[in-house]
Amino acid sequence: MSAREPQEVARVAVATGAKKVHRSWDRVLVSAFLAGAYIAFGGLVAITVSAGLDTATWGTLPTLFTGIAFTLGLVLVLVAGSDLATGNMLLVPLGAMRGRLGIGEVAANLSLVLLGNLVGALVVAFFLAVQTGVVGDVGADPSTAAGMTHDRLESIALGKATEHTALETFLRGVGCNWLVCLAVWMSLAAPTVSGKVLAVFFPISAFVAMGFDHVVANMFFLPAAVFAGVDLGWGDILLNWLVAGAGNLVGAVVFVATSYWYLFLKDAPDDQATPAGDPAAEHAEPAERG
Repeated sequence: MSAREPQEVARVAVATGAKKVHRSWDRVLVSAFLAGAYIAFGGLVAITVSAGLDTATWGTLPTLFTGIAFTLGLVLVLVAGSDLATGNMLLVPLGAMRGRLGIGEVAANLSLVLLGNLVGALVVAFFLAVQTGVVGDVGADPSTAAGMTHDRLESIALGKATEHTALETFLRGVGCNWLVCLAVWMSLAAPTVSGKVLAVFFPISAFVAMGFDHVVANMFFLPAAVFAGVDLGWGDILLNWLVAGAGNLVGAVVFVATSYWYLFLKDAPDDQATPAGDPAAEHAEPAERG
């Protein structure tokens, strides 16, 4: 099976966005919980593989290793199937742009998905990162794996929450979700699991390597740091989530959803943009949830 053309990807994206909303709230919440946990797994393995790498020796390569490892999170989301807020920020508004969803439905879905993502990320942060000892505490020997992992988490969390202005965090959120949504968009074009993994790999590793801010990833990194004893205030954390999330929304809606709506859907007949019998749309789930 050949890859889908961009026009077909746009139609499938609209259908997928509508499907995400037309489910019971409990299914959306469970699906979002899983996505938050999957992104947290990606964050945890990213910390683990990049811990202990001295920048004096490795330069900026640790951020590249972090990005490569972090791709696990979105691979799990897209292939296993779950609802990630940053992907829904593309797919659900796109459905509204084609008249298949109302603004209230968009807001309700994104709010519920963010809540589920938060709970999933917190569960992994507390129970599987900190309580397991994978991430050590402030007293951990820095020469041990737990100590090095703690130092790496502390560096990431403090960097995200305290070292950037609100404008910088917002713009990093825009850049992040522009790339994340391109990964989701390209995964819709891929008919195979291997193709989806490849579509995800480069945009996701790139945004992490550049230090951009993903609101759901930060729902893992920042609370995990607090749970591990890092001196970080919840006020700084909430501000980061708000500003990064706003940037993520702009990156998704303005630079991906609106751009591809204008290119492929704006002048398309309604029967092309609403593929009720389109086999591609019918098989868009679960592998194409984002």
